[in-house]
Amino acid sequence: MSLVVQKYGGSSVADADAIRRVARRIALYAQAGHQVVVVVSAMGDTTDDLIDLAHQVAPTPPPRELDMLVTAGERISMAVLSMALNALDVPARAYTGSQAGLITDEEHGRAHILTVTPGRIEQALEAGQVAIVAGFQGVSSTTKDITTLGRGGSDTTAVALAAALGADVCEIYSDVDGVFTADPRIVPSARRVPWITSEEMLELAANGAKILMARSVEYARRYDVTLHVRSSYSGRLGTVVSDDPAREIPVDPTVTVRTAEVARRDAADPSKEIPVTTPSPQNQNQNQNQNQNQNQDQDPTAAPQPGRDPHCPDFTAEGLEAPLISGVAHDRSQGKITVVEVPDSPGKAALLFDVVAATGANIDMIVQNTSTTDDTVAISLTLPEADAPAALEAIEQAHEAIGYAEVRYDDQIGKVSIVGAGMRSHPGVSARLFRSLGEAGINIDMISTSEIRISVVTDRGRLDDAVRVIHTAFGLDAEQTEAVVYGGTGR
Repeated sequence: MSLVVQKYGGSSVADADAIRRVARRIALYAQAGHQVVVVVSAMGDTTDDLIDLAHQVAPTPPPRELDMLVTAGERISMAVLSMALNALDVPARAYTGSQAGLITDEEHGRAHILTVTPGRIEQALEAGQVAIVAGFQGVSSTTKDITTLGRGGSDTTAVALAAALGADVCEIYSDVDGVFTADPRIVPSARRVPWITSEEMLELAANGAKILMARSVEYARRYDVTLHVRSSYSGRLGTVVSDDPAREIPVDPTVTVRTAEVARRDAADPSKEIPVTTPSPQNQNQNQNQNQNQNQDQDPTAAPQPGRDPHCPDFTAEGLEAPLISGVAHDRSQGKITVVEVPDSPGKAALLFDVVAATGANIDMIVQNTSTTDDTVAISLTLPEADAPAALEAIEQAHEAIGYAEVRYDDQIGKVSIVGAGMRSHPGVSARLFRSLGEAGINIDMISTSEIRISVVTDRGRLDDAVRVIHTAFGLDAEQTEAVVYGGTGR
């Protein structure tokens, strides 16, 4: 049997009924003989509520105390989920991030994991227990204070534990049935992506796709962790993020298949769901026997056959080209700073970016325009809106040293990106992208590219229109509705 790490987001454990449903799912895996580690987020909107509470009592809460407060949400989730599992006669124990061995630096609010020492988790697994871990949190190696990993930190917690434990798969459960070609709330015709490489998923996550956080995908890619993105509200097979289509993973408690096989199994029976009630030992044995009989007729680990479904090709076939575009991502959380009339002389641009970097701002896109009338340039950069105030203040303070004429800020921008490994070998992708936006009357402000991505900045008011136009232009619309947001949030 396998070692499975499962992560459940806030919408999946939002209330008592949801927690009991999650507990029944976990019980199926444990009773089938799998070793299970579970990472949980805070229930529903608990984290946001705690942050609001902090700001009601203090305009600028001390970062250390804020971390102490907000980590209470995950501790509540881990405890009640452990209680629910024990009520199903499934032995389970709850652990905080520090008890699970997540050691971080001392940066409160956005700590980075330095190492993972999961000794207590391994002991629980050896004792036949399900280990429930509070996500989003760790402990500083120097100060011994509780730290948090930032938004989406529970995903990173799960991936880090999966890497440290050598798990067969890390399942990320939310309230949507996997990764889609666009946000289903903007594009109802978005298509589910059954299998995607870590490189493509990292580009999508880094450019606004919220189903997975970029840090967790980067961690998974670095340590070769297979991710399986699924909904806790259904048994559909979701999306596998892997660079090895032949790797075997459990897709339900009694079936293990190769990662590429997930596409064909779900396409053949898209309504397939695993049970969400705890089976009796007699029924459990019957299910295992039925599965063994089915495997005699059709080996679920066999390579998928080409031509079975035009949207689910044989990913293992030699010479098969990747799909042109895997998805369209968008980001409405950025602003644009433009520094006008910067002297066009060596070191001035470096000084500007040194000043911005010193604030901790995370710069995304950069464009430099040369003046046709004098020896100056205009430098534009995009960054998260939360980083903009500190960056603008630092640039103003360095006015004399940089020697610019004016600094401007635009908080009404949006970024849309297309991602696909197929762009490496297909000319004309940028032409189709720009033509589709032009025909829709959507203006492009900035452009940035990588080997498998093209991003453009446009007016935030037209961002949703841009996503829909591009999605249609690249033939990504599904004929039937595939996307369902069960919990209403996409997380």
